[in-house]
Amino acid sequence: MKNKKITIIVIITLLIALITTIVLICIKPNKNENPPDVPPSIEDPTLPSQPSNPNEQLKTYKQNLNYTESIEKIDNPDQGFYRPIYVKVTESGTTFNKNAITKNTQLYHLRVDISQFSSKVNNSEDKLLTTEALNGIEELLNHLKQNNKNAIIRFSYDPNFGGKANTEPNPTIIYEHIKQVSGILNKFYNTLTAIEAGLIGPWGEMHTSVIANATYISPIIETFLANTNRIPVLVRTPKMIYDYLGITINEIDNYTIDKNSKAYYLGLYNDGYLGSSTDLGTYTNRLKEIEFLSKQTNHLPFGGEVVAPNSTLHNIDVCLPEMNKINLNYLNIEWNNEVIDKWKNSHYTNMCGNDETYYNQTAFTYIENHMGYRYVLTNSVFEYSNKFDKINISLSFNNVGFGNLNKQKQSKLIFVNENNEIKFTKQLDNFMQTNNVSYSTPLNLENGKYKVYLSLFGEELNNNLLYAIKFANSNLWNNELQANLIGEININK
Repeated sequence: MKNKKITIIVIITLLIALITTIVLICIKPNKNENPPDVPPSIEDPTLPSQPSNPNEQLKTYKQNLNYTESIEKIDNPDQGFYRPIYVKVTESGTTFNKNAITKNTQLYHLRVDISQFSSKVNNSEDKLLTTEALNGIEELLNHLKQNNKNAIIRFSYDPNFGGKANTEPNPTIIYEHIKQVSGILNKFYNTLTAIEAGLIGPWGEMHTSVIANATYISPIIETFLANTNRIPVLVRTPKMIYDYLGITINEIDNYTIDKNSKAYYLGLYNDGYLGSSTDLGTYTNRLKEIEFLSKQTNHLPFGGEVVAPNSTLHNIDVCLPEMNKINLNYLNIEWNNEVIDKWKNSHYTNMCGNDETYYNQTAFTYIENHMGYRYVLTNSVFEYSNKFDKINISLSFNNVGFGNLNKQKQSKLIFVNENNEIKFTKQLDNFMQTNNVSYSTPLNLENGKYKVYLSLFGEELNNNLLYAIKFANSNLWNNELQANLIGEININK
């Protein structure tokens, strides 16, 4: 009887446990349903976040590229050795030698003779530039743009740039001429490296004239800066900058020009470069003024012509530190031959610096390769999952040039298949002076191998990318695309 009672108790206990379990199951919410008052888009923070598909896990792939600097000469926009082009402007139009523009030179110095509009040359009256004259100047700049070339431009009233003084018209006409040409210059922001203010004196070098003083030069500067848009305006001496700013050389030590000031685009060209301790009168206090100027040349081009008087300043071991400090961008390949030959016959050694890549290369090669910016790609990493629906790209650079990239560039990714067909492009954020960039883009490409290129360019014309930057790495540049190889992706979904 006792065993029977125990059996009944056990059965009742099991029934109670069973009923309790059923009740708990019925009232417990499904883990795939949202608890009351919680929006469907909010996940339970107590639950671990896991990809719905293990194939979505991102993996990183360092690209197998050459990350060392090449010693190749690179004709990048807005820098290097230039060649001069002489331009004659008359009432009926503009003449220049189109054959002077060759594939071997990227940068030109346009020496634009507008002396026919000065009464001191035409022996009649001061005149405004005619429509035909202005159209001719625009045609010249458009010809350069069509050929993907850059130019520094300087206007002068010196007939044929022959070295004649005091040929300028009335200053009010000079200011009107600046306003007239500025409307055209603004159309060619990517083409024009800089405006050398010029206009006064022999060769437009702003000296040896009765009006070569602040009374007339400061208004010339103001008129250029007020009527052009972001195009650097360069004058012949630092004093011209101080006069415009209303300061003296004694006030420049801690003086910085604000980014929002028109004068932020005011710099220097030096046609007495390395000729003497003062660069033939360019400087009053060389070290002090270069320190001041370097704040401007950090974002503006600086260059000119080297000269040959007995000077040790253009010795390779002497000139390189200053070239780096002043951010040298450009020089005239045709002047001065004595200095150019000196550089071609001397060499970069460990006495000049620690850049082993250039040991025993000529001084000319070193200077030519380092004027302006020179980007070396130092790392390229792709990140994507096995779904191949998105790619993240991280790039690192080293700018080994004397100068910096002074213009913002557009950026574009280009994916090319094994048949050299462009299958996908992606416009990205604009590129400016930097050591690192990161890009991300969705992908929707068929299975296959793709080379990935990056173009950093100024503008697009008739489906051609103009003024693109070439990296100083071997075997990365694609001339047809105007882009640099940054890696490959093998899509296998």
